[in-house]
Amino acid sequence: MKTPVKNFIGGKWVGAHSGRTFDSRDPATGEVVGRCVDSGPEDIDEAMKAATEAFEGWRRMPAPRRGEILFRVAERLMRDKETLARTVTREMGKVLAEAKGDVQEAIDMAYYMAAEGRRQFGFVVPSELPDKSALCVREPVGVVGLITPWNFPIAIPSWKTFPALILGNTVVLKPSPETPVTASLFVQVLEECGVPPGVVNLVLGSSPELGAALVRHSNVALISFTGSTATGDQVAMDAAAGHKRVALEMGGKNAILVMDDADLDLAVDGITWSAFGTTGQRCTACSRLLVHREVKERLTRMLLNRMAKLTVGNGLKPGVEIGPLVNHAQLERVQRYIQAGMQEGARLLTGGKALTDGEYARGHFFAPTLFDQVKPTMRIAQEEIFGPVLGVLEVKDLEEAIAVNNSVQYGLSTALYTRDLNRAQRAMRDIRTAIVYINAGTIGSEVHLPFGGMRRTGNGHREAGQAALDTFSEWKAIYVDYSGRLQRAQIDKE
Repeated sequence: MKTPVKNFIGGKWVGAHSGRTFDSRDPATGEVVGRCVDSGPEDIDEAMKAATEAFEGWRRMPAPRRGEILFRVAERLMRDKETLARTVTREMGKVLAEAKGDVQEAIDMAYYMAAEGRRQFGFVVPSELPDKSALCVREPVGVVGLITPWNFPIAIPSWKTFPALILGNTVVLKPSPETPVTASLFVQVLEECGVPPGVVNLVLGSSPELGAALVRHSNVALISFTGSTATGDQVAMDAAAGHKRVALEMGGKNAILVMDDADLDLAVDGITWSAFGTTGQRCTACSRLLVHREVKERLTRMLLNRMAKLTVGNGLKPGVEIGPLVNHAQLERVQRYIQAGMQEGARLLTGGKALTDGEYARGHFFAPTLFDQVKPTMRIAQEEIFGPVLGVLEVKDLEEAIAVNNSVQYGLSTALYTRDLNRAQRAMRDIRTAIVYINAGTIGSEVHLPFGGMRRTGNGHREAGQAALDTFSEWKAIYVDYSGRLQRAQIDKE
């Protein structure tokens, strides 16, 4: 067996204190992608120590110099795109074209945040007193702990790491145990592009206690977490106990609304991509289809025809459109929701089962699934499934569609298909999700716009775009009095 994939702490690749290892396996074949060190709290302590020691030097490095490093990272990611993408597919299963898109998001984010090395604009305002200036500048928060999921193992670490770095923070990254090899390759790029020792640290492990140790560490100033709502709730409570800042990106229960005047061919394209792309394993995946009753039967028939042509298989094979679920536990989770939907009275139109014959026997494959006669109160209409399962709900008009859309606990992404400008404008005003698409699916965010959700999808922070800078920085107000005498604000005005 090859040498295990190691932690990266203080600029060195090191083993875990426990001496244990765990395997990352290909969800399509069961093959071992990599054997990785299995870390514990002691390894978190070492990574935090390295990040703390590196912070002062990194924050004092001129931001344009930090930006130059990120520009190099973008170029290296572009050069290594194929290798990185194939590793993404082998570790978490998404088809190769989507894996390349995963890497492309990191490339885009690196370029975007690198340019912030010469921006990070503050502001200057007039003082209320004479011979006095007033301004605000951004300050890094310190050491940030990043906890990232398996479904976007290159993109999401980049969304968190690059804004943190450009602002002068140091990082401890704890990736999902489902995608440790990909995370290691990502950090290798940063190392090779000149990130100083201790500025970025990587700790691999299979135990939930690893993330908990990071959240609770006394030196962590900020935790940025992407994952399930249940885990995010616990992260928030643990972080609050230590007076830490916390940014949460959690679940979604996203819907596509199709009106009676919609371009149905276009809608079917968007629905298919949104519901079954990444095997439904996206926080922005569409799992509710709210269809005007006048076109419901026709649209359902068109969608069934499209689904029958979808190709499920190993994401590395040409022509495959849907890969496996990430692991057996996720497959069992999807199966439980199928049973719940049927027990509550939804009508299963197609799919609803694991694929286990022939080439599927060694993987975690699941048939694309469509339910009809779904009611808004059913579990499959309220809870995040994270699999290739879509439920059709009939609505009588746009107002009912918006009300049903807004009735869930999440508020991430919504799409509307209509040719009516007035309808579109009302929907953009009244839909209560943080991302709204008109005549496009629920997935496809761009790095220069804020990403995140309302209600239980998050806690108000956003990733990507300028909003990410607010997550990873503090505002410092600076007053310079050059009057040569004591001036008292709010008092010396007469």
